[in-house]
Amino acid sequence: MARCELFEPRTTWAGTGSGGLTMVFTIRRITAVDVGLFANIAADVFDEPIHPERLSAYLTAPGHIMVLALDGDLVVGQCAGVVHRHPDKVTELYVDEVGTATAYLRQGVATAMLTELFAWGRELGCVEAWLGTEIDNDAANGLYRRFGGAEDTIKYYEFKL
Repeated sequence: MARCELFEPRTTWAGTGSGGLTMVFTIRRITAVDVGLFANIAADVFDEPIHPERLSAYLTAPGHIMVLALDGDLVVGQCAGVVHRHPDKVTELYVDEVGTATAYLRQGVATAMLTELFAWGRELGCVEAWLGTEIDNDAANGLYRRFGGAEDTIKYYEFKL
């Protein structure tokens, strides 16, 4: 199991991978002024290529939050969320994406990003967080179990608009 330790400042983490090697990486909360960080992205971090206009729309939309994991100037992970405010329920954080470059798996990167996204969500008034993943995604399910998430089985529907 990967081990992460928090160092000061809050954004610098050291993760110990399954091979026992320790790497230091930076977790950074992203805003619209940080678009330049997306110029150097490791493979497998995002599902598709970044489109500048989509990135700008995401980063300027109220309630959309994202953290990146950086190894120097290389983006090696991303975690995105949306703050949902409801008239009848508590404010919640929907974790939309968690992606880590293959070369950085099991080194604490996803743990560090999710920890930071949860902290940011709490600062924005979120009381709960939720996400979905595939039943057979053992790595993701293991990560979410370590955070103490309560599991449930749901059906997923997708609509073309």
